[in-house]
Formats: sequence, structure tokens, C-alpha cells
Amino acid sequence: MSATIEFIFDFGSPNAYLAYHALPPILARTGARLIINPCLLGGIFKATGNTAPTVAFAPVKGKLDYEMLEIRRFVAKHRLDQFRLNPHFPVNTLMLMRGLVAAREAGVEAAYLEMGLKGLWEEGLKLDDREVLAQRIDSAGLNSASLLAAAQTDRVKLKLADNTAAAVARGVFGIPTFFVGEDMFFGKDRLSQVEEAISASVA
Repeated sequence: MSATIEFIFDFGSPNAYLAYHALPPILARTGARLIINPCLLGGIFKATGNTAPTVAFAPVKGKLDYEMLEIRRFVAKHRLDQFRLNPHFPVNTLMLMRGLVAAREAGVEAAYLEMGLKGLWEEGLKLDDREVLAQRIDSAGLNSASLLAAAQTDRVKLKLADNTAAAVARGVFGIPTFFVGEDMFFGKDRLSQVEEAISASVA
């Protein structure tokens, strides 16, 4: 049986976009299977007392400049030339993430995932505007009316909330976070460790 990488995921993290697009070579080399676990980053922050790096590091001289340098290096290394910082950042991803849960139920998770990642981190869209989100969903060939209606159901809301609470209970404090078995890895810069853990688990 192949190993599994569980990705604790929210569209709102630029590093989630970067990590997602850096994963395919690892999946190809290891034969691992990727499972996206939709969680709400804002809920994780609230539950753990964490704050976004742009807030946490703002008082530290040079820290945010270095964070941007690391992003540029990562983008160059993995040739992610389509990546752009969203001019509306931070974007409230509550409806977008509920939509992902609804899209999974509807069997269109992959297309919705690509839509959200491109919309936020390539096209610079304000996807916390419901009209903008609906238009982008439709332009991806999906049905915004049915997906956004499902996203408003108690079932979908509870699923996202439960996912988030369960992630926090496992020690998650931010995104992107990965699990290989019970081993947790935080941040896009831990992907080499994720690959090592997969190799060790199947050795």
C-alpha cells in the first residue's frame, strides 16, 4: 500500500499554493497519494492563539523582507512563474473553503481546487466577494448556484468546523501542515522532510 500525504489546507495561505504546486514531483518519486484536508486557517489561528506572519513579524526589522525573499527563491526553484501575491490579501476564505467541502461531495473537488488556487494566487481575485466567487466558479465550468447553496448547508458548515477542530487537536497551528502517518510537518520548507518520511514508511 502506498503512503499518504495529508495536507491541512486553506486557500488563504500563499504558502499553501506554493506547497501544493511543489508536491507533484514528490508524489511522482514516492508514489504517495495526496489527501487534501479542508480546514479554516482563521479557526486554527483563533484556537491556538496564532497570528499571520504579516502581523506576528511586523515589529521585527527585516523579517518580512526576508520572508518575501524566501518566497521568491521558492518560486524560482520550483518555476512557479504564475504566482502573484493577491492585492486583496488577506482574503476571508470561509465561503471559498465551504465551497471546497461542497465540491468534494459533488465529485468536482479537483476542478474547484484549481479554480480557487488560480483565482487567488495567479489572477488576484477578491474571492471573498460572493459575486466574484460565483463568476469564477462558473468560468471554471462548475455550477456556482448549486455549490454555493450546498456551502450554506449545516452539513457542510459542520464538516469544515469539525475538520478544523480535529486538526487543532492533532497539534496543527498553521497552514500548510502535512501529516505522513502520525508525523506532522509544518511549512512548505519541510517538503524534503515529508519526502524522507514517506520513503522511510515504505522501506
